[in-house]
Amino acid sequence: MPGAETYLSFVPLILIFVLFYFMLIRPQKKRDKQDKEMRDSIIVGDRICTIGGIIGKVVSVRDDEIVIETSGNRMKFYKWAIRSKIEKDSDASEEK
Repeated sequence: MPGAETYLSFVPLILIFVLFYFMLIRPQKKRDKQDKEMRDSIIVGDRICTIGGIIGKVVSVRDDEIVIETSGNRMKFYKWAIRSKIEKDSDASEEK
């Protein structure tokens, strides 16, 4: 039965692909979904941090871009450049 041996030789390769999917691809998709939800939930008045480390208050939100104000200056960024949304309770702990 040479055909059965051929199919058995593909089993380890398939198992490696399945393991790769569950260890790397699936968690990354979950993180991407969470990041997109966070970026879509940003409203005027939120404090954010960009991927460049710039922290500011959101002044305007459009389809795929936002305008933030920091130290009296306004800057325009794409939404994908937002790293995180700074929560209110973390602001209070920084001021202490």
